[in-house]
Amino acid sequence: MLARRLLSEPVTLGGRQLGDVGEVVLVDLVPPPADLESDPRVRTVLGDLEAALSDVGTPEAIFHLAGVVSGAAEKDFDLGMRTNLDGTRALLEHARAQPTPPIVVFSSSLAVFGSDPAIGPVGVVDDDTLPRPQSSYGIQKFIGEQLVADYSRKGFVRGRSVRLMTVAVRPGRPNAAASSFMSGIIREPLAGTRAQCPVPRDMPIALSSPRRTLDGLLCAAAADDVTWGSTTAMNLPALTTTPGDMAAALDRVAGSGTSDLIEWTDDPAVAAIVGSWPARLRTPRAEGMGLHAEATFDDIVGAYVADHGATARDHNEKETTR
Repeated sequence: MLARRLLSEPVTLGGRQLGDVGEVVLVDLVPPPADLESDPRVRTVLGDLEAALSDVGTPEAIFHLAGVVSGAAEKDFDLGMRTNLDGTRALLEHARAQPTPPIVVFSSSLAVFGSDPAIGPVGVVDDDTLPRPQSSYGIQKFIGEQLVADYSRKGFVRGRSVRLMTVAVRPGRPNAAASSFMSGIIREPLAGTRAQCPVPRDMPIALSSPRRTLDGLLCAAAADDVTWGSTTAMNLPALTTTPGDMAAALDRVAGSGTSDLIEWTDDPAVAAIVGSWPARLRTPRAEGMGLHAEATFDDIVGAYVADHGATARDHNEKETTR
């Protein structure tokens, strides 16, 4: 989605308008979708990040989105450290070796905050709230923020650490993130299939749509150094909601009864991770750059339907008329 945005609109980097992008290099473990693979402006480097860096070339900007997600990083400590920490360090060293310091946009996470049992629950957080992550993933992301800040302080890169909220509704298949269900309970019922919600209906959560998340990443890359300001990370704006309210929005947008496809289960491990994250944030820094959260979750569901096709109501109507 980010690559498509970069290829479809004029790009600004560090306050300098570049116009159309000449080349986008995608580094991943799997090939990109067919439309990107066939685009002559896209070059794909497949393989482990550290091994692939030698084939990347001389980038003006790097968007570091790769990583082992929260649930997987908690289950496999070594994999999380190798990918989220060692991979980030290797990428920063590659950026440091460039003739001109590139802009590095690092996707951090609200998981850097957490409810420490010895201190108490996390309240409303802002950019200056002390992180106290309660998961391996959160720790790894916080270390990544500090590395980006120090490489920026030393003049090796022009770093921009952006703390992403849980992104929903994501297209595609579920992943191993503890928060994956937040997309699944909307995406799967819209496709006419069942989904599980492993946390209570009334658990407060902070999330952002894919559109607004991409806005935040591109804004970070576009800002000049003065506008960006501190090398500390910036929280992106979030919409606070609950799974129950999300299900109600699904019914309003896709038709009454669509949320009947959600199975309300109980997974204490997932609930402990997700429940430790903040649900309410103050984001004056991001808002000062023109970034805002959606007003309602109905807007997010509506945007997903507009971007990705038929609603579950359409699906169910087709099933009953066969």
